[in-house]
Order: sequence, then C-alpha cells, then structure tokens
Amino acid sequence: MKFEKNYYSIRSNEVIFEKLEEEKEHIGYYRLPFENTDPIKEFASKNTKEDIVVLGIGGSSLGARAIYQFLRHKHDFSKRLFFLESTDPVDIRSQLEAINLENALFLVISKSGTTVETISILKYLSTRISLDHNNTVIISSKGSTLDSYAKENGLPFFFLAENVGGRFSVFSVVGLLPLALIGVDIDNMLRGAQKIYHSFFEKGKSYEELMEKARFIVENKYRFNINVLFSYSSALEGFNKWYVQLWAESLGKININGTRQALTPVGLIGPVDQHSFLQLIMEGKRDKTVTFIKVEDFEEEIFVPTKSPLSELDYLEGISFSKLIDMQADATIRSIAEQGDIPYDVITIDKVDEYNIAELIYSYELLVSIIGAFLQINTYDQPGVERGKILLKEMLTKSQ
Repeated sequence: MKFEKNYYSIRSNEVIFEKLEEEKEHIGYYRLPFENTDPIKEFASKNTKEDIVVLGIGGSSLGARAIYQFLRHKHDFSKRLFFLESTDPVDIRSQLEAINLENALFLVISKSGTTVETISILKYLSTRISLDHNNTVIISSKGSTLDSYAKENGLPFFFLAENVGGRFSVFSVVGLLPLALIGVDIDNMLRGAQKIYHSFFEKGKSYEELMEKARFIVENKYRFNINVLFSYSSALEGFNKWYVQLWAESLGKININGTRQALTPVGLIGPVDQHSFLQLIMEGKRDKTVTFIKVEDFEEEIFVPTKSPLSELDYLEGISFSKLIDMQADATIRSIAEQGDIPYDVITIDKVDEYNIAELIYSYELLVSIIGAFLQINTYDQPGVERGKILLKEMLTKSQ
C-alpha cells in the first residue's frame, strides 16, 4: 500500500528545532553575529567623510535605519547617516539638499545589483558629483552588475553572501558598515545577537519564549491572523518598519497544502496610536494578537513642571516623561488584559543601546524562522514580488 498526502500537521517543537538546526548549514543569517568584523572596522577607521549616505531599499536599508533611529537620540554621533531609498523626486531633492555632497561617502547596496530604485538614484547622483574610489563603496553579491561596476571603476567592494537574504542581512556588512562608519559599537551590537543565538540553540529562555509564541500564532492563525506590534518609544519606529517587511515578506506564502497564509503585520507607536488604532483593537473584531514593546530605562530626566498652567490637571505635575510613557503603556496593557479575549505579550528592552536592539532584532528573525518552519513554507524567498519587477522592466524597456 502506498500513502501520499499534500496536507500538513503542526509538528512538535523538537522537529521544528531540528529543522532550524539544519537551516544553519545553508541559511546565512544564523551565523552572522559571529562574523569577523575587523575588515569593516578597519575601513570605517580610515573614513574622513562626514555624511554617510546609503543607496538601498528594503532589506538593504531598513535594518541599519532601525538601529540608527533607535540609537541616534542617545548617542552623539560625529557623522550623519542618510538613506536614499525612494524614487519619489521630492524626497530625493530634499535629501540631497541636506547632504554635503562634497564631504559624503556613498554606500551603494543591492544584492542583485539591479535594484531599480537603487540604480536609478545612483545614475542621477553621478550627474551631481563625480563618483570614484574616494567616495563610493559597493555592497553586492559576487558576479553582480554592481560587482562589475566596482571592478571597472576601482571602487571598494564588500560582498554579501548568496545565502543571506536582504531582510535578514542587518548583521552582515549591509548593516554593519554604515553603522560602524558613524561610530556604532558593532561588536557590542553583535554580542546582543549572540546572546539570543546561544539562549535559543542551547534551549534556554529564548527557546522557551519563542517556541511558545510561534506555536500559539500558528495554532491560532485562522482566528488571530493579524499581529500588532505596539512599540512604546518613537525610537522604535524604524524597527516597526523593519518588522513589517520581515514578517510580511517571509510569512506571506502558500504552504505545502496550497493554503495561502495570512499573517498580517501592523506596526504602531505608543502613545500616539492609543488615540487611533487602539479603538479597533479594543472593540473591533477579535482577529489580532498584540505585542507591546517597552523601554525599561530611557536614561532621560525630563519632568512635567510644578506650578504649571491648567491646575485642574495638577496630578501630572512633577512626573517624569519616562515614567509617564511607562504608565501609559501599562494602562493600555491592563485595559487589553481586562478584555480577556485579546492575546498579548510584553517585551521589555533594558535600555537604549546597541546590545539591546540587537537582542530584539535577532529574536524576531528567529521567531519568523520558527513560524515559517511550523507553516512548512519557504521563509526565505519572495516570489510574490518578482512579477511586479518583471512588469516594471518591460514597461521601462518599452518606454525607451
């Protein structure tokens, strides 16, 4: 008797763990926290340019941007970091007006070497300033169009391994180089990611937490198919955008039995979005899980003054804004907990530094890999976006 099937059952945690162990052999992001950073730090130490400009989109920029935005208000960086991502002409013009083109280092990042947004901006930039080995660095895969361009023009080149996908590349040269150039302690950052790696693969705290969360999401994917990230710090806005790409592009797939997966990410910032999206969470359809992210120590001592206007609101006087936003988060969490039928969890970041944001990012990379393994999909491809790229190329070719 022969038995065949085209459906799947949710596997055990041990089977999923073994799958991730196997993936480590060919999926490159797992081992990035242990890469040698000396070449990157050596290159960064020789740079004298004041403005660092990333030409890249999606996975080529979102990770570095997330970390930079998280750190920039707490670190006195001596250099400025810009991201040229969009083909929006207004954005291009306004950003270039803010950049000192004569004192800028341009990092051209595209794994394929043919990213339309990146290459079109590069072409335009070449009409504004001479691009040479003194101000231009290429980051791409070996053998790509950009690799050839770098060789032809004698430009510094850093390669991105084929087995590292763009949205998982933040701990590769894609994220490390721009961050090192502005003075981020990339070794301390990687130590944060290493901690999560060891905790998970040695079946410690991270293993227990991530497996439990992933299993709940998969087992309840039809009832709760929207995952809301409620970050209580404006410094995490870049992280939210990175999370949306990681989640959507990795998990929006067709699984082994032909079922379209619909795990939709939403990124919110508290307390701003308490005045908008929270209403939908509280009284809308019960199709959402909510993850709150709090910062334990903002290391900021700003207070609401005493004897200030509006004495009828004097209960606000004397409180620190750090305490106020923490209480706003706790009040929102409690209000959701009181509903009794909205799944939620809380992540607390100890403080605003490289180590802690790396812990958070690597945890989410692992979480997405675990969910993908449970769903039995290819977490690391993105066939759904390729058709649009093909059509755009056809349209551009015909317009010539």
